[in-house]
Amino acid sequence: MDIFAQQIINGLVLGSIYALVALGYTMVYGVLGLINFAHGEVVMVGAMVAFSAITFFMGVFPETPGWILFLVGVMCAVPVCMLTSFTIERFAYRPLRNAPRLAPLISAIGVSIILQTLAMIIWGRNYLIFPTTLPTDPIILHTFAANPEVDYERTVSITPVQILIVCVSAALMFALTYTVNKTRLGKAMRATSENTQIASLMGINPNTVIAATFVIGAALAGVAGVMVATNYSVAHFYMGFLPGLKAFTAAVLGGIGNIYGAMLGGLVLGIVESLGAGYLGQLTGGFLGSHYQDIFAFAVLILVLTLRPSGLLGEKVSDRA
Repeated sequence: MDIFAQQIINGLVLGSIYALVALGYTMVYGVLGLINFAHGEVVMVGAMVAFSAITFFMGVFPETPGWILFLVGVMCAVPVCMLTSFTIERFAYRPLRNAPRLAPLISAIGVSIILQTLAMIIWGRNYLIFPTTLPTDPIILHTFAANPEVDYERTVSITPVQILIVCVSAALMFALTYTVNKTRLGKAMRATSENTQIASLMGINPNTVIAATFVIGAALAGVAGVMVATNYSVAHFYMGFLPGLKAFTAAVLGGIGNIYGAMLGGLVLGIVESLGAGYLGQLTGGFLGSHYQDIFAFAVLILVLTLRPSGLLGEKVSDRA
């Protein structure tokens, strides 16, 4: 097996998920200047709702093809995530919009704990085996051998689920970029991001734009939650915390508030994690293996914040009044 190429593939898959979730963080920060630390729990809600929907549908229609079950899970998860995020914005963040910055941050942490607790009450504390809806048999690909006479069989493997994750993530990121740059809603988002008061004088309703930003980010998070649960075949009430934290790291790495930066940061972070867990882990005899992969992610964050606090694609801007 070609370890380096395999970890690059794994990193692209992982990074695609991080990028999807990071887009939610960076959109909200770009428009509102708020770090929505409850966003990771929206990912968890998407996975849990998809689990319930797929399980129920399998019980009622046991002969349903797997891809239809997957679509049912996504179609149920996304609206619930959108409603959840809309409710969070309306009741937890909007009343604190003019409060000191520490107040909405504490509110976000409180919302995160509430969502985790509600999920634990509804779905239980134990890990849930996510139904297998898509093919999981690995596809073996051959790579170029460094020395065909000695190392004549270097391969990498990728599953259909992983291919779907990369393709869907790329399509959604392209759709979001088009929405922000080419549509009236996107123009309203950019105007609100520049100056809320001036945007309102131009006929833009800031409350509507901010709510739409939360809802769009939640839709991406819902899809990410379903794909994570499908890829790892596990759902849990605490599953959104660490991916959410890493997605926030990816957003900061790329430049918080920059959509392209969130995409780049997610991919870079995923590749760094995978290389650290696999390739470097092998070089160190497993000492820096998968159990320590989180070290690499946050080490990169510390390094970037030290050398370039604005992120890879971020710009230095003055604080808002």
